[in-house]
Amino acid sequence: MKSTFKISGMTCNGCKSTVEDKLSLLNGVDEALVDLAKGEAVIYSKNPISYSLITNSLPSKYKIISNGSNQDSEAIKVSKIVQLKPLFIVLGYILVTSILLNIKNWDSTNTMLDFMGLFFIFFSFFKILDIKGFSMSFRMYDPLARKVPLYGFVYPFLEVLLAIMFITRFEVDIALMSTIIFLGITSIGVSQALLKKAKIKCACLGTTLKLPMTEATFIENALMITMAVSLIIQ
Repeated sequence: MKSTFKISGMTCNGCKSTVEDKLSLLNGVDEALVDLAKGEAVIYSKNPISYSLITNSLPSKYKIISNGSNQDSEAIKVSKIVQLKPLFIVLGYILVTSILLNIKNWDSTNTMLDFMGLFFIFFSFFKILDIKGFSMSFRMYDPLARKVPLYGFVYPFLEVLLAIMFITRFEVDIALMSTIIFLGITSIGVSQALLKKAKIKCACLGTTLKLPMTEATFIENALMITMAVSLIIQ
């Protein structure tokens, strides 16, 4: 499959090499060719490549300004559901595991606490795999991480701590309040990014699984905050 699109910001052969290298490293891309004179890039792949994935792979100085004339170029824009498939799979695993842990002696409160604990365990794991990359991506939309860069490095370990607290039922009220605060701050940044229609990468599952910032990211945080509030009220 051939997809063509135009890129602004390329001024020299060094830029051409950078863009070609970045695009060639994308998962699923067989070959990437850049025409500096035309300001155009062509990628060859077996399957459609996410538009947001291509955008996020390039340094900020390069911008995709329009698709080229190739009839297959529109295939690069895949649906949000397909892009977010890894997120849905992870949440599905967490939900099923939480239910199975409590199915014999059903208790909705314990099920929610297990869900929250497993949620933080899973999500922190992917963040810690590339903690430097996560902190840089997280800084793009989280208000606190933007002002205090160290927070981006600490955040995954805060998730691990919250996971332990939920799973062991240690100081649950503190863990619930912390969840509301941490995810509430992030949700503010996510909301601002969505309103601006900014094409940035969501760092909820770190950088290993490249996810676009979408409404699903906000819903994911809102779900956890809602659960935390409901458990506090109980």
